[in-house]
Amino acid sequence: MTFEHKSVLLEETIESLNIKPDGIYVDGTLGGGGHSFEIAKQLENGRLIGIDQDEAAIKAAGARLDIYKDKVTIIRSNYSNIKNVLQDLKINLVDGILLDLGVSSHQLDTPERGFSYKENAPLDMRMDTRNAKTAKDIVNGYSEMELYRIIRDYGEDKFAKNIAKHIVRMREEKPIESTFELNEAIKAAIPMKFRVNTGHPSKRTFQAIRIELNRELEVLKDTLQDMITLLKPGGRLSIITFHSLEDRIVKSCFKENENPCVCPPNFPVCVCGKVSTGKIITKKPILPSEEELQENKRSKSAKLRVFERS
Repeated sequence: MTFEHKSVLLEETIESLNIKPDGIYVDGTLGGGGHSFEIAKQLENGRLIGIDQDEAAIKAAGARLDIYKDKVTIIRSNYSNIKNVLQDLKINLVDGILLDLGVSSHQLDTPERGFSYKENAPLDMRMDTRNAKTAKDIVNGYSEMELYRIIRDYGEDKFAKNIAKHIVRMREEKPIESTFELNEAIKAAIPMKFRVNTGHPSKRTFQAIRIELNRELEVLKDTLQDMITLLKPGGRLSIITFHSLEDRIVKSCFKENENPCVCPPNFPVCVCGKVSTGKIITKKPILPSEEELQENKRSKSAKLRVFERS
């Protein structure tokens, strides 16, 4: 199966990076290489480093970016290791960093990866298949309270308590091993009248388990500051989020970096000594155009935020 992934907010993101022909750029979520291809196209003697933890993405992006191979370096890793990746390449600072935090269409559309509630497959959901822990371990191993917490917080599902209860009840008879078995437990937990107009009942729970398994929010929270520190003056960090919690993390990190002062508002001068590291370019996030929404329904919840280092 070819690695297909329609890059969300493609033009807006490339424009936001202010690409210099001789600049150094990092695509921390390489995916199928859509964003990277457009960056590489604009480089003359610049350099692009593409990072992804997914083996299928690495292969697909490698093939797609082959015509630019003299200026592209592809590394299989998680973007949380960006500091070490750049150190190994003897790079101190870069001109731009991009993150597209969405699950790729390829991951969703490859049934055996277990990301999709629409196909029957083993409960996997690992973005990096080298990890031992899978979604099955969470579904069958977490306590009812832990399941409730992740479905409530990461899935933002108002039936989280009931879904957790039904999962635990079902797995007492036998372990829940497939996506469709998990669907059954979720369906049983949501009253029919709410299932009619709200899309697939499993969408939020699957999202919650995926975020928990791949530690998506912790990785983002722990790495944002590193990425800002790795930018040259004038360098930009462009991040596309698809989930309100991700967006909140990015928004508050950018805010703290733009205005880190913690002095009381009535102080005539700042005494805390905390200095701004740059400015937010997007006062409001950039959203997909009507045209993009029609062409790619997966872009619906995408938001792009951009920060520039001073």
